[in-house]
Amino acid sequence: MHEAALRDPPRSPSEETPHEDEERLARAIALAACAPVPARLDRVLAGTAGWTDPTLVKSRRFYPKGVSSPEQRLKFYASQFPVVEVNSTYYALPRPAMVEQWVQRTAPDFVLNMKAFAPLTQHPVEPARLPADVQRALPAGLVDRRRLYPGDLPAETMDVLWERFRQALDPLRQARKLGYVLFQFPPWFTATRGNVRVIEDCRGRMDGIPFAVELRHASWGAPDRIERVVDFLRDLGAFYVVVDEPQGKENSMPPTPLVADARLAVVRFHGRRAETWDASVSVNEKFRYVYDPAELDPWAGTVARLSQEAERVHAIFNNCVSDYAVLGAKGLVALLARRAESPDSEAAPVQAASTVH
Repeated sequence: MHEAALRDPPRSPSEETPHEDEERLARAIALAACAPVPARLDRVLAGTAGWTDPTLVKSRRFYPKGVSSPEQRLKFYASQFPVVEVNSTYYALPRPAMVEQWVQRTAPDFVLNMKAFAPLTQHPVEPARLPADVQRALPAGLVDRRRLYPGDLPAETMDVLWERFRQALDPLRQARKLGYVLFQFPPWFTATRGNVRVIEDCRGRMDGIPFAVELRHASWGAPDRIERVVDFLRDLGAFYVVVDEPQGKENSMPPTPLVADARLAVVRFHGRRAETWDASVSVNEKFRYVYDPAELDPWAGTVARLSQEAERVHAIFNNCVSDYAVLGAKGLVALLARRAESPDSEAAPVQAASTVH
């Protein structure tokens, strides 16, 4: 964390801190300031789900004064972190020319992970977010609908979307900067044989491309099923995404630290706002959460163990409100660095995220 961010006066609790806890925020800032730059330690790379969130820019806690253009922001971000997960590709297909700019603006060893376009993961999409030529080719009546689910779209339209998405990945693949493509399936995507076949089809469409799966319905994480799910992903050559998130909901997966593919372990941190996790609220309200160092410390031990089972670990913070994800990613690596300095320290196991704050 650069000095200007630490000097900025705190904003009001309602805008900047979850649960009106200024002390929690202060602890997170102090820990993040101890992180190595960029935020990596040996096999562990930490980063955030995006670098252009409006609340991050508005907070003035991360980007220095004068860093205001897209190019400047990405270059600064890449000086602080070794990896980023591109979240905007969920909402619209990226243009290959834009992806090529990301390649050119970052160092050769910088890694970009891409979130799959919404309809490729069974989510709905607004017609206006489809490419213009695809919109024009839609059957009459579909363009005027508020949302279109994959089942609403003609098979040939879906084929075009899959192909366009693969083409957009080419610059990253050629530059060897693609970490994985994240297939985050919706909360209503339950553990059924039909949905297993959906995952298999997605893997087939992404043949030869690093493929990470995040499951969100609790049925996948049942104690008598989770290891079989990870074995299934291992057989597919897919990465299993471990999550930290509120527990006890239908859209909650347990934080089970398993590795499906030894090439990469992925951990995504969503925050622990149980009161908004399954509520109809804005994205900002859902993810407005600061991780306390005491919450991250057990994860540091778990991530360290994962790094012994996988060639690399990506720790991605998705609590992208203000600079909360930045603080979490830096804080986790700061804790890992402390553990590396004291290798005999006992690693505490990760506990299920509390539903009480």
